[in-house]
Amino acid sequence: MTSPELADPVAAFVAGADLLLATARRVPDDAWERPGLGEWSVRSLVGHAGRSLTTVVDYAATAALEVDVGSAAAYYRAIATVAHSAAATERGVEAGVALGADPVRTLEEYARRAATLVTELDGDRIVHTPAGGMRLSRYLPTRTFELAVHSLDLGAAIGVEITLPEPVADTATNLAVRVAALGGHTNSLLRALTGRAPLPAGFSVV
Repeated sequence: MTSPELADPVAAFVAGADLLLATARRVPDDAWERPGLGEWSVRSLVGHAGRSLTTVVDYAATAALEVDVGSAAAYYRAIATVAHSAAATERGVEAGVALGADPVRTLEEYARRAATLVTELDGDRIVHTPAGGMRLSRYLPTRTFELAVHSLDLGAAIGVEITLPEPVADTATNLAVRVAALGGHTNSLLRALTGRAPLPAGFSVV
């Protein structure tokens, strides 16, 4: 398996975008308003996941002046409160509505724009994020993580099995472990992964 440290951020992100698209194409026509995740319908879940594509385009539009957050793991620690707010839930609903009458076609356009952008931009470019300025190469793994997790969420919602592409799986799992370590959960995580003890109820690294 490819070393997580060597996974190319752009290739992993594009693979994550392709994964989301492939999963969205499997949503039955009559399933878009079914329950998706928490308060979200399937449409809202896909809309929220699609924000991992549109925010890359939006945030990279204007370069930031300095780096405020040095790693993808630190990004998640910085936005921990915001990520679970009512406003974040509402943005997902709004993003679902914005998908319009043909959600898959809209998502395809999001993915095309994002893939074109990240392929053309220098990974050292400092982009604006909710946590502050970040190198694009450090921000992209956070989007790959979101694309991986929400593709799995979508698969569960519509009853299809999802296989994560290797660079997506490497990036997402590596980042999850690093976020857990920053949160002081390394011992609990290692004990759970080696069958020593279960994780606490409701445990999450994000």
